[in-house]
Amino acid sequence: MTTLGLVVAEFNRPITEQMEQDALEAATAAGADVYETVHVPGVYDAPLAADRLARRDEIDAVAVIGTVITGDTDHDQVITDATAQRLSDVSLERDTPVTLGVTGPGMSAAEARERVENAAKAVDGALDLVDELPAPSPAADSQQ
Repeated sequence: MTTLGLVVAEFNRPITEQMEQDALEAATAAGADVYETVHVPGVYDAPLAADRLARRDEIDAVAVIGTVITGDTDHDQVITDATAQRLSDVSLERDTPVTLGVTGPGMSAAEARERVENAAKAVDGALDLVDELPAPSPAADSQQ
């Protein structure tokens, strides 16, 4: 059974609460186990939590979910760009799939509510990566 870590950004609740529910349902439907869920204040805080989960031997992949809603500045673009880059870095540095189920930038709250299914897509993507990628070699593990 594939074991997932789940990172949930709480900013913009109750949208992220629905996203979390959808992610958990997707994992259950696929026969996966969510070993641990970490709640963080916002999307920008997710890379550290994802990194901590990716370090755990019990976790095969990490799905990160949240939403960034646009405001009067480009702050939403800055947050999502930085978060996506760091999550990609975590995945590569830990040799563990980390998927991005974060909606935004440039969305209204109504548009974000219409895209809560991205959380389930992040879970599905994490599970697909675990199935498709060969297991890391022991030599690669000792070099980390």
